[in-house]
Amino acid sequence: MVVQRKLPPWLKVKAPGGANYIELRGLVRKAGLHTVCEEAHCPNIGTCWDRRTATFMVLGDICTRACAYCAVKSGKPKPPDLQEPARLAETVERMGLNYAVITSVDRDDLPDAGAFIFAQCIRQIRRKVPLCKVEVLIPDFYGDRQALVKVLDAAPDTLNHNIETVRRIFRRVRPKGDYDRSLELLYRAKAIAPGAVTKSGMMVGLGETWDEIIETMRDLRTVNCDLLTIGQYIRPSDKHIALSQWYSPQEFTELSCEGKRMGFRHVASGPLVRSSYHADDQHAAATNAAAV
Repeated sequence: MVVQRKLPPWLKVKAPGGANYIELRGLVRKAGLHTVCEEAHCPNIGTCWDRRTATFMVLGDICTRACAYCAVKSGKPKPPDLQEPARLAETVERMGLNYAVITSVDRDDLPDAGAFIFAQCIRQIRRKVPLCKVEVLIPDFYGDRQALVKVLDAAPDTLNHNIETVRRIFRRVRPKGDYDRSLELLYRAKAIAPGAVTKSGMMVGLGETWDEIIETMRDLRTVNCDLLTIGQYIRPSDKHIALSQWYSPQEFTELSCEGKRMGFRHVASGPLVRSSYHADDQHAAATNAAAV
């Protein structure tokens, strides 16, 4: 079933424009950086940027894949900018961040799928802002174990890889992805770095059933995933996969409770939740839970 695109009341947000938002946008533009907040049309951009938090998108703004839900441009990207990690670290310092989130477009055109740039970003931020924690939201690297090792060797505080959707519709939503490959990445991350905090996220409203959501959550716990985000899919345009359902705030609360019963250290579940939504709070919750 396809539902109308008109947003329910709980998904309506104020247009961005606060002082912090304007300042941060200027810093990002000046450094020649991209943010997934802008490229993916995130509804939380005003709230997050006013909190002086942003998710940086490295390796350009053109993706080698064309996932059915994603607003990021796809096509043939430019060669990696080897100076990007240094500019990113300088921007993190200027922003005074205590927690930085880094993601990227898919770069299947590169031998290591972009792992080197991720590692350099982590190291440059550590060098420039030693107290800043770093979360990386990585692609699946096409299952390349050595690419994952390269990132983990740089010791990110949180390693995030989104499962995005349930097994049955995964290939329709992510044609070049693989459900089991994504689970394998999270499993390997724990095997390579047992102390690492791992995280994943999914969208709902793509045509899945409630039982399939629960099954996907269980699959993530099977590979010992620590943190989970669950948010409402909002169709970027008529060219993207159709929206099947609006989930209510109460249903998101129920999913959060179910996730906690399964053993996730923290579950952020809500209509406007996205991968990096209050990522600093999630990491703190995971750290505190591990210390108990």
